Amino acid sequence: MIKATQGSVSMEAQWFVNSGTRVGNGWPLNRHFQRNRKAAHSVTLSMPSRRRVVSRRRLTVTAAAVAEANKSATKAETPVRIVAIVGEGSISPLKSTPWEEVMLHTAKRLKWIDESYKMHVFADRFCDATHPDTKNIQIVCNADILVIVAVTSKDSVVWIQTNCKNVQNIICFDSATEFVNKLGGLSFPSETERNVLGNIFGNSQVLEKRKKSEEVVQTVFEAWDRRNSDDIRFCLLVIINAYIKPVPILKNLRSKGFSTLNCMVKNCGRQILNCLMDPNCRKALQCLNKCSPVDQVCNYRCIASYESPNLEAFSLCVLQKNNCLELDAKVPEKPYVSPMEKFRGKDLCHETAEDLFVGWLGNLEWSWRVVAGQNPAYDQFPCQYQLFYRGKARGSFWYEPVFMVKTLEGKMVWRRRRYRVKRGQTAGTFLFSVLDNGVVSNEFWSIVDVCDDLSWGLFHYKGAARAAGQSYTGAVLVSPDGSYPQNDHQKERVVAALEKCGIKEWELFAVDNCSCIDPPLGIPDGSTLHSVIQVK
Repeated sequence: MIKATQGSVSMEAQWFVNSGTRVGNGWPLNRHFQRNRKAAHSVTLSMPSRRRVVSRRRLTVTAAAVAEANKSATKAETPVRIVAIVGEGSISPLKSTPWEEVMLHTAKRLKWIDESYKMHVFADRFCDATHPDTKNIQIVCNADILVIVAVTSKDSVVWIQTNCKNVQNIICFDSATEFVNKLGGLSFPSETERNVLGNIFGNSQVLEKRKKSEEVVQTVFEAWDRRNSDDIRFCLLVIINAYIKPVPILKNLRSKGFSTLNCMVKNCGRQILNCLMDPNCRKALQCLNKCSPVDQVCNYRCIASYESPNLEAFSLCVLQKNNCLELDAKVPEKPYVSPMEKFRGKDLCHETAEDLFVGWLGNLEWSWRVVAGQNPAYDQFPCQYQLFYRGKARGSFWYEPVFMVKTLEGKMVWRRRRYRVKRGQTAGTFLFSVLDNGVVSNEFWSIVDVCDDLSWGLFHYKGAARAAGQSYTGAVLVSPDGSYPQNDHQKERVVAALEKCGIKEWELFAVDNCSCIDPPLGIPDGSTLHSVIQVK
């Protein structure tokens, strides 16, 4: 798993790259002040005396706070009803896995985010009018979100159009052109993509609503086009967050307005100026400004392409030291992946678990090479090498991933990170931390399985960049030479290990391990390697 700062500086980019009086979320400062002034004026007009003003204000604020709390609690308890209808027998581009299987797996992964997300998946054969299923029809018609995937049958199109008129959010992918997408009750043609909303909303529509819908549509279709399980789930979370109820892991990373601007200018003026004077740092901000603030894949590509010391200093000041966006992401609780319990017939202990991480280092110049990974933002880079070793200080342990990045300008560059590693409570679990492009990330790793001959291993991780407001999960399959296990028995064991993580084999990205010329390997002098196991 490779990770740089999660692209959370896009809000700064929008204010500093654009001119004028707009803050990070694109709204003029005077609008913020006008709104507050009007609110204060309306309260004052209704109060005949100072004592009554204070008293009534207190009552009003208290009542409003209670109402808002009750509203939030009710919203949190209300289930989000999602229905996916897929074409009968349709095949996805995810290693030719049936769409029905992909969406059923997505339904399970949504539960990791929130147990209240209830997703039903139907093949479009249920639309057959000759065999009506009243219960299923009711489920579809009462959906908060309807996702239509690879549905091309004319009968199915007619049935859905007839019976789903009242569904407020309908999104269609790879389906008949007769379908009309709808978000927040506003319709637009199916997959006329990206800029379609500009031709639909007239001047009568509120600019704020139009802007929101445009951003949601662009984010959803761009994510879907990446064709992976994480981004399929991400599409649904974006719609839930925008139109149903807030999704905590997608807490908006845009500027909070004047408070963010004041924090940045007051504390980070020198870092801001240095970033704007640095071509790479400036390009990073411009790139990030084009991404949705909650799109980790897009944001990471910008960071990995244009990282620089000035960008690191900018992020360190604005995000990590001063938390100007007031974010606080948590390491995901789910899934919890238990580590392997035995290795070579003996109970796994902390020393042996560390040795398994150290792997082939000593015999080879690296511990492991990554064969494949699950996370689309952090696991898909070519030429990934892992270096695990014990440091000079007593009890210290380190992880240094070395990997190649193809920048957005087409250059191939090497990157390297350095993680501090501490033992978890259970042998085979570890706590990782890294200062990465100015932001601290904390991660929880599990050694899920390692073959006795160290021919392969599977490591699962979940983590968060607290000040960047982003959390994530993933897994990496490793081997000494970067090749997939060939033995049928070992292949079955790999699949079983992936199942422990809630991951299907078709979710993995194969890492390109060709043309890995002159990787910057090596570990510090005085480091030590294995303490228990023999590696041959």
